[in-house]
Order: sequence, then structure tokens, then C-alpha cells
Amino acid sequence: MRSIGEMARDSGLGVSALRFYDRAGVLVPAQVDPVNGYRWYAPGQLGEARLLARLRRAGMPLADVRLVLAGWSGADTHLVRGLLEAHLRRLERDLADARGAFSAVREMLDQRESPMTVPAPTDAVRLSVPANGLRAALDAVRFAVGRDSGLPMLTGVLFDAEGGGLRVVATDRYRMAVARTAAAGHEGPRVQVLVPAPLVDAMRALLSGDETVHLGVEGDRVALRAGDRQAAGELLAHDFPDYRRLVRLPAGRRAEVDVAAFREALENGPVRAGEVGEEAAGAQELSVLHVTDDGAVTVCGEGDEEGDVVAVNRGFLLDALAAAGRDRLLLEFGAPTAPLAVRRTDDEDTFSLLMPVRLDG
Repeated sequence: MRSIGEMARDSGLGVSALRFYDRAGVLVPAQVDPVNGYRWYAPGQLGEARLLARLRRAGMPLADVRLVLAGWSGADTHLVRGLLEAHLRRLERDLADARGAFSAVREMLDQRESPMTVPAPTDAVRLSVPANGLRAALDAVRFAVGRDSGLPMLTGVLFDAEGGGLRVVATDRYRMAVARTAAAGHEGPRVQVLVPAPLVDAMRALLSGDETVHLGVEGDRVALRAGDRQAAGELLAHDFPDYRRLVRLPAGRRAEVDVAAFREALENGPVRAGEVGEEAAGAQELSVLHVTDDGAVTVCGEGDEEGDVVAVNRGFLLDALAAAGRDRLLLEFGAPTAPLAVRRTDDEDTFSLLMPVRLDG
């Protein structure tokens, strides 16, 4: 007999998924201890679990999965073959529909009159920025810069200058970080430029003091001058997403946390497995969070969830806590499918958003 943990390890299904399939009557344990509720699986159920894992990875609906498992051990394979063929046709039809939709979107892009790259400012732009403010802003967002070469527009930091301030923004699709610092010298319309990550790091290395530094943009180049030292290079010629739309979230429930205690709870608390196929988002090591009515945030284990919970990549959340640079922070919870916001208590302009990850089952 296998315990649920051993079954999860050997089958490729997470513990939470096995519990879900038990409750759904799809893969019921051979024995359940009447005292402690522990589930035990017979040796022959391992093959069923592996089959179930493959069918779910292929996106087969749960109703069809039930029938496949029911008919798997029978001599007549017509039902199983028919269900597999029907699902394959459904996938092919969905793929054809998706191709059609994507073709229409590409045509819409082709018909757009605006260019697909961010134009460099026609006039030279000069900004004076406090070194400590820019240093803190870059430190607050650098962790969220993307590394996917297939999405080069996410491999840099957006510098967005407007109205006496400079915002810096980074995102890798799964998380976004925004920070602001004061800036002087530019009174014209908004200027946005995308600075590649290596150049951002070179700029950050110059920001060791508290003096005023000077940021200049001319054509397709950007330079940061600190005293007699300078970091300069070419801008990324890509559109950065309109982050202002992405950060307009409905107000959620806010809970203030002591960062040191919360970090310890995350590092030593239970983790969960995310949906198969989300490894790009680090979805195999999740923390499941719940905020209670009195404002306390708990890290939930298996079966501890009460009410709405949100699951996020634990490593990403630890990065966000470190980047925020405060002893106390606000966690803002919306719907379980909405991003988790990590905010400073003293600075509404600096925050990060973490996309939730769906749990197995």
C-alpha cells in the first residue's frame, strides 16, 4: 500500500490533486484510516493515477476521464478509443479556432497606424534625480525584470518621466514592480524609454551616494552621470506594456504584516504544488495565503483553507518582500484570481503585484 505522499511522488499527481480526485470519486483510495483519515492506495492504483495524470495534462474533461478509467480494464476498448479520438478532435478544433483568432489579431496589428516600437524622444531630455531616490526605486523593481529572450520588451526597466517625477517599472508577466522618485528638469509631455537590464545594473552601481545625478536621453541612447562617472548605452526599441492599465485593481482587503515574522512563516511553512505546465512561473512551490477577519495572514497547509485563499509563487513573494525594503508591509488581497499586491505602509507609489497560480485540482 502507498501513502498519499508516496502516491503523489510516484504518479506525478500532487497531494492536493489526489485529494480532489478522491472527493470527486475519480480515484478513490483503497483504504482510509477511520481514526486519522490517512489515505492508502493499492499497488494496482498507481497505473490508474499515472493514466489520470496524462489525461489531465492533455486537458481531457473530468467527465470523460471517469469513463476512460472505468473502461480501461475492460476487454472492450472501443469506448476508451472513442473518447480519446473525440478529445483529440476537440483539441484540433480548438487549435484551429485559436489559429483563426490569432490571425485576426495579427491583421489588426498590421492595420494599426502607430509603429510597433517606442519612438525615442525627438528632443534631448535631461533630468536631475536624487541618487538615493533612484537607487531605492531601482532596487524595488529590479527583481521583476523578465529574462525570456522571446519577449525582449520585458527584459528591461521602463523609465517613465512626467510631472516632476520618474517612475521605474519592470515585469516578467508573472510579477510587476513599480516605484517612483522625484525628478526635476523636464516639464514637457510624458517621456518613456526602455533601458536594458545590464545598463540598469551599471547605472545602479553609480548610485552610492546622496548627491544629485543626471539622466539624459537623446535619440536612441540614454546616459546616467554621477559626478565624473557615467553609464551609457542604447535603449531597447520595443513597446513596454501599458502598466497603468495593469495596476488599476479594485480595492481589496489589506493586512499589515511584520516582514521578518511573515518571511519566517513562508520559509518554514507548508508549500503546495501548482497546476502542471506552469513551471515557467515556478508554480511547483506555492504558498497558499488566507487573510482572517481580524487582519491576520496565515500560510495554509493541506485542508486548512477557510474561505477565499490565494496561491502565489513562494520565491517570488520572498523576492517582493526583500525588494520592498521595509520592516512592515501591506498585503492587499482581491479575488482569488486577482494579483496579490505588496505595498509599503509609507509609500503608495512603490508596490509590486504577483499573479496568482491555480492549484492542482
